[in-house]
Amino acid sequence: MHDRCPWPGQDPLYIAYHDTEWGVPEYDGRALFEKLVLDGFQAGLAWITILRKRETLRAAFHQFDPGVIARYGEPDVARLLADPGVIRSRAKILAAIGNAQAYLRLEESGPGLSAFLWDFVDGRPVQNRFAAMSEVPAQTPVSQAMSKALKGAGFKFCGPVITYAFMQATGMVNDHLVTCPRHSAVAAMAR
Repeated sequence: MHDRCPWPGQDPLYIAYHDTEWGVPEYDGRALFEKLVLDGFQAGLAWITILRKRETLRAAFHQFDPGVIARYGEPDVARLLADPGVIRSRAKILAAIGNAQAYLRLEESGPGLSAFLWDFVDGRPVQNRFAAMSEVPAQTPVSQAMSKALKGAGFKFCGPVITYAFMQATGMVNDHLVTCPRHSAVAAMAR
């Protein structure tokens, strides 16, 4: 029996995200940066809200180019706060700017964001084998350690629940249920 994970419900956008993106291992630092910022914007909201605004957010935030966002000043903050297509939270917008600056520091003087994050799972996706949503944790010791390290590197809106959702979405952990056809498809993508 192969049933899709139940969390996308019947929403076509959510189903497409589940079927094509969620859990696919992502190694590109820029893509990981975008996802981390989007997960920060999601704090307190449903992920579908972010999915519906993702293209608008990409346009408003210069395609999540960290080099551009890191130089945002008060006029950019005011522009974003006035844009009904984005999540108009000053704290989250300022966090995105700070996260871009932290990203650049990691790229310039460290391993880069991709290696920094993937090191928490030894560079390979963790293949979980959950049969029910009730088995899937909200956070793990690894997401707690990742959260602490990200905060230490200057990132914001990256608590252990956010980092675990990030790990699931970017394929650092395969949390598709074993009954879902995407579980084996995503597992086959691990390198």
